[in-house]
Amino acid sequence: MNRFAGKVAIITGASSGLGPVMARMMAAEGAKLVLAARRKDLVEEAAAAIGDAAVAVQADVTDEADVAAMVEAAMSRWGQVDVMMNNAAVPGTDKYIWEQTVDNFLDTYKVDCMAAMLCTREVLNRSMIERRSGAIINFSSGAGWDGMVRKSHYSAAKGALRILTKVTAKEVGQFNIRCNCVVPGAIGTDLMINYMKRIADEQGVSVEEIAAGIQAPLPLKTFSTPEDVANLALFLASDQARTITGQSINVDAGLVMS
Repeated sequence: MNRFAGKVAIITGASSGLGPVMARMMAAEGAKLVLAARRKDLVEEAAAAIGDAAVAVQADVTDEADVAAMVEAAMSRWGQVDVMMNNAAVPGTDKYIWEQTVDNFLDTYKVDCMAAMLCTREVLNRSMIERRSGAIINFSSGAGWDGMVRKSHYSAAKGALRILTKVTAKEVGQFNIRCNCVVPGAIGTDLMINYMKRIADEQGVSVEEIAAGIQAPLPLKTFSTPEDVANLALFLASDQARTITGQSINVDAGLVMS
């Protein structure tokens, strides 16, 4: 397939995990890419692995000036933005609600929800509305459906992102622009592995026991891979999904059946 020939995409959170995987898959289907992340060395490495079709930008997506510069990188080089992948996220620090702090709660919300608004606003105003075309993909989490213990900050932000997706879809549909939300469950990335190691250490059990406990309620008894999540995201970003908008779609081995 060559679904993204002639199209320009911005991917945030492109330094590790899902971001570089989506970048490679989109480039293989013809996309030109701006890859953005706070970790300059890693995002440059991700772009270099793709070649001339990708540009790396160091950006804090909670900073309006950085977001503007990120979108400008796409506009100055290719003159348009067709796809906005709002993938940047942070887990915050695990705290029970009675331990929660304002800084932990708001710092997580800024990256995991507000940043998607800033990036969306910028690509709409710089390219998508004028061209009457575009696809915006947000990335929530299963925690945004039912919540996770010790993650009120993260769960609230990811739940809010699903509502932001719906509102955006309702507002931009008149311009032939779509907005959808991918909702992954547990993904077998370094972030997930480190989380399981930390919980295992806290509980004095093996990582295998923690993994088995997480997989126990999953009908498919497996973690998703970054490629599993990317396959859905690329479909939603492509013209194959031209009448799909405002949806939150799970990739979680069956944990949430909405």
